[in-house]
Amino acid sequence: MHTAARAFETAWGLTPMSPLDQTARRAPVTGEREKAARRGLPEAARESLQRTVREAAARATGTTDFLTRLRDAGLRVREHHDENGALDGYAVALPGDRADQGSRPVWFSGRTLAYDLSLPLIRERFHPAIAPADLTLAHTRIREAATLLARAGRAEGAGDVAALGDLLVVVAATSPTVVRDQVRAATAAFEQASRAPGARTLHGTARAHFKAAARALDHPPPRAARGGGAPAVLTLLIALVEAIEAATAWHRAQQHHAQARAAAQAAALLREAATLTGTPPRASRTAPRTTWVTPAAERGPAPATPVTRVPRRLAPDTRHPAQAPDRHPARGAHADPHEGALA
Repeated sequence: MHTAARAFETAWGLTPMSPLDQTARRAPVTGEREKAARRGLPEAARESLQRTVREAAARATGTTDFLTRLRDAGLRVREHHDENGALDGYAVALPGDRADQGSRPVWFSGRTLAYDLSLPLIRERFHPAIAPADLTLAHTRIREAATLLARAGRAEGAGDVAALGDLLVVVAATSPTVVRDQVRAATAAFEQASRAPGARTLHGTARAHFKAAARALDHPPPRAARGGGAPAVLTLLIALVEAIEAATAWHRAQQHHAQARAAAQAAALLREAATLTGTPPRASRTAPRTTWVTPAAERGPAPATPVTRVPRRLAPDTRHPAQAPDRHPARGAHADPHEGALA
């Protein structure tokens, strides 16, 4: 049936749908949405859990740290151990979300939430601790990784786009209020683009650069090293747009149509976020560094002109230095999880 559907899409000029490659987002079913509406919640429990677990996975440095972050975020956590006592799975539940007339919590295993949130795949995300770096170095790493991603092979590129997805999660959690909604939307749009079908390798240089940049943003250095205000935020967003454009070109070259569309949508949302910083980015008339990859032919409108030039970074105003954020913000039900490196 799926083979026939692909043939009909081609013959009738329909929008091609993703094959069963376990990359599509797992959306709440009708009953979950109706339950959230009855409880007066803005979203279903599955969606809240997906976002919280994904952020914990992107920011954690190990299994214990990951489970601790889940509990600190207010989730109920149930661990699963094998016959030898080793941890081999987990499940999470929202407080107050119960079934069977309130007799038991509604548990979601990691794989039930998303294909890439099972414990084995989360453990692949962990990266050795990296010394904190200022945002300038993070920008440089992201731009270098974009160039490497454009040249990556199938398995290496799959690991690179997964790391880029984690980086976007961290940026969304640490971005300032003025751009937070747009960055969150871009992160959600890029989610499927971070899951490439097929095998992947976890030793690419681009992946290491994305992970290093995420660590730098998650562990902010002193105020003097960070500085820059809106120009620094804009520079970071432009670097991310360049990386997502590289991911878009890579997916097109690999014939990953759904992932390429998701990445292009994420890039458009980040450009919108860049306009909110007060210093709109200049559109370049030259071809971006990543477009030397020849994409496969694809239906639909051409992507928007990429942003490739980085405006000059302004020096921070030393007469009125901004109050530096707490280097160790409290985590928990009453803490703001979105205050961070860029606040």
